[in-house]
Amino acid sequence: MKKPEKTNVMRVLESKKISYTAHEYEPDATLTGVQIAAILGEDTSNVFKTLVTQGKSGQHYVFVIPVHAELDLKKAAKASGEKSIEMIKQKELLPLTGYIHGGCSPIGMKKQFPTFLHITAENLEKIYVSAGKVGFQVELSPKDLISVSRCTPADIV
Repeated sequence: MKKPEKTNVMRVLESKKISYTAHEYEPDATLTGVQIAAILGEDTSNVFKTLVTQGKSGQHYVFVIPVHAELDLKKAAKASGEKSIEMIKQKELLPLTGYIHGGCSPIGMKKQFPTFLHITAENLEKIYVSAGKVGFQVELSPKDLISVSRCTPADIV
């Protein structure tokens, strides 16, 4: 049996003594978050996607929301104290975060950006976020995600 691959996200969690469960599936960048939730056998409200944005000020922000939801840009701007917010272009993602589209995680980015987690996460026992690579997810408690990625819970969808 091959040794399970460790991603940077998993190394960060282990270094902070945070317990998690790794999940691996066939890497396919065309899968939607909803399809990934189905592969994991999880409700879409437990599986979160990581979105990177830029405010009018030029500051970058990270929003972590359920895969079936849409980021509400007005609520996101309000949560971050910006006049307006827009999604960054896909080609800007890797140089900015160290992650590629479909493998972006709020944990272990190149630089810590202000990060907001949708408030529904606080009511869950466990949530799934990308493990930093297409085909990998980590399952952990929302409380641990909030502490490791310094998330602020907010109403953003």
